[in-house]
Amino acid sequence: MNTRKRTSRINPALIATHVTDAAQHLRVEPCPPNQVDWFETTMQARHCLGSAHPVGDYLRQIVRNCLGEPVALLAWGPASYALKDRDLHISWDAHKRRTRLKLIVQNRRFALLTGKGAAPNLASQVLAASLRCLCEQWEQAHGYRPLMAESFTDPQKHEGTCYKASNWQPVGTTAGYSRHRADYYIPNDDPKCLWLYPLRPDAKKLLCAPTLPEPYARGLSPAPTGALPLNARQMDSLHELFARAKDPRGKNTTFRIRPVLTIVAMALLAGRRDIAEITRFGNILSQPQRQAIGLPRQKNTRFWRVPSYNVYYQLLRRMDNEAFASLLNEWMAQHAGTLPGALAMDGKMIRDQIGILTLASHEDGAPHYSAIYDKKEGTKRCEMKAAQAQLKALPQLDGKIITADALHCQKQTAELITAKGGDYVLQIKDNQRTLHKHAQAKGARPPFL
Repeated sequence: MNTRKRTSRINPALIATHVTDAAQHLRVEPCPPNQVDWFETTMQARHCLGSAHPVGDYLRQIVRNCLGEPVALLAWGPASYALKDRDLHISWDAHKRRTRLKLIVQNRRFALLTGKGAAPNLASQVLAASLRCLCEQWEQAHGYRPLMAESFTDPQKHEGTCYKASNWQPVGTTAGYSRHRADYYIPNDDPKCLWLYPLRPDAKKLLCAPTLPEPYARGLSPAPTGALPLNARQMDSLHELFARAKDPRGKNTTFRIRPVLTIVAMALLAGRRDIAEITRFGNILSQPQRQAIGLPRQKNTRFWRVPSYNVYYQLLRRMDNEAFASLLNEWMAQHAGTLPGALAMDGKMIRDQIGILTLASHEDGAPHYSAIYDKKEGTKRCEMKAAQAQLKALPQLDGKIITADALHCQKQTAELITAKGGDYVLQIKDNQRTLHKHAQAKGARPPFL
């Protein structure tokens, strides 16, 4: 009986293949609760900035090789509040950024656990593997899917090679400021390179689209009351526009018409509808914003004054409202772009002095066209007549839906909308008995039934 111990020969080529596969076949898993302490301790030791303080929606990822060994740690969190180059790249205004910021997630920390040079190309492979499962893991953790990822590199320390290799896009640099508190930033003299990665091919388009698919729509944040749907460039152009406005008041006025009308227009675009709300809107402008639109500086201080209620009231009483609406419509035609899919038509009176009729986006309330009227009804310049005049002046409405209340449920109004290629949803009340009975006969019911 042969009792010699059998040995097997190992093919060196198989060893090399096995090691390569171990580096490439990576498994990315969310960090389980019982390993959070180990994750943070390891990140603190391995990353040059230490562990990140978790805020908002947060996700920790552990990357393992095919042997089950951890080779990298990644931490994802909320995106930076305001990045000029990012917002320009996406074509975001301030309103879009406020409501859709959660759809961008930031790579807060990324640490390899292997020795330097031990696994070539591992960093780019880890990033690619992490991004492939980021949307699904984020949705499982927070209930919605992100559309884009952002990250930063220090150009004095890193060239961002692993980001280039995993197809991240360099889109600019930060301005070198840190957010100290709301609307206040302090210089840090340390600008970073900004990288973006779209998590689906049409991510950039969706971030600006009127509507979003359900998995992404769940990540929308409600707009704060009176949110301004303008970016800095649009605000500057609005201020320049009102240089053409004529001031009906005397020359010895503290607040010139240009900055006052700029505040009025921005407040109306932000959804404010009476003088008290316009006044409050002006009061919350930051000092740099007040300075930018030309408000007067308070003597011997670094503070810029804002108009009082009486300033707005006196100006709105005396100004040429039609000229104001014409200038504002000219500006909106230059900046609004194409009409959204659904527009709400509504009018509001400001202190019984001036009525503003707007066609506003259903999604965010941003106006796209406006008109001036004097009374709700019963005059040649009432809201209904102003609406019909506005519809006549509109471009084609192909594929658009106009919604309005019962005041605008008029045959001429409906014909104007359909003549432009649009559709309408108009409210019917009992005072239009024949039409109301006809609608009931066709099976129409109140929306709440």
